Amino acid sequence: MSKLFDLTGKVAVALGGNSTLGGSMAKGLAEHGAKVAIVGRNLETAEEVVKEIVEAGGEAKAFQADVSKLETVEQVAKEIEAWSGGWDILLNAPGMNSTTPYLELETEEWDKIMDVNLRGVVFATQIFAKKMVEQKRGGSIINISSVSSTTPLSKVFTYSASKAAINSVTQYLSREFAPHNIRVNAIIPGFFPAEQNRKILSEDRVNSIMGHTPMNRFGDPEELQGATVYLASDKASGYVTGELLRVDGGFGSMTI
Repeated sequence: MSKLFDLTGKVAVALGGNSTLGGSMAKGLAEHGAKVAIVGRNLETAEEVVKEIVEAGGEAKAFQADVSKLETVEQVAKEIEAWSGGWDILLNAPGMNSTTPYLELETEEWDKIMDVNLRGVVFATQIFAKKMVEQKRGGSIINISSVSSTTPLSKVFTYSASKAAINSVTQYLSREFAPHNIRVNAIIPGFFPAEQNRKILSEDRVNSIMGHTPMNRFGDPEELQGATVYLASDKASGYVTGELLRVDGGFGSMTI
């Protein structure tokens, strides 16, 4: 069974791999044998993730880039190629959120969030996917969506819109890259205590979330590792592409 999820010999690039959720998913890839490039705006936090991976016996290196500044992504792609020779797995986990009400939203804030959550992911993927096509060895692209992508959540208008777009991008690119044996899927996480949502988790909101989550608890970041490794593995999910995989404690199946 372990052979299904063996990523030995694979190279993974984790954009936003220095975040709470991205870091956990990157650790999962490393634990199953992948060599991982941890990429983040904050090099210090990226190095902390690398340290944990190395201490656990894995191989990783920290790199600095900001997906909202594509010239830094182009540069980091060159640096990662020099380090690893190429890559097989791309994990898109950068994210930015805001609680600004719709009628108070200004174009500057909208653009800032979209530059990270949508534009940055689309064009960073373009940069890394070109190399994957050139390599002619297939691969896996994993986007991180959100439960707000299918039914928008209150208080996070722009974030919800950006993640809905990520679902569409995922399914479009799955068709685009299928001839190259590059699979494109998305994970839809439920509520995890990550940086983006802590600031809006009032007691009333927590109660509302729990009332809508059959498992009646928040997710643990480590509970995203299984889905990530599954989608990264050609042996386990070689015929899976265009999938929006929920890891949400049942949130998406609940109404009233």
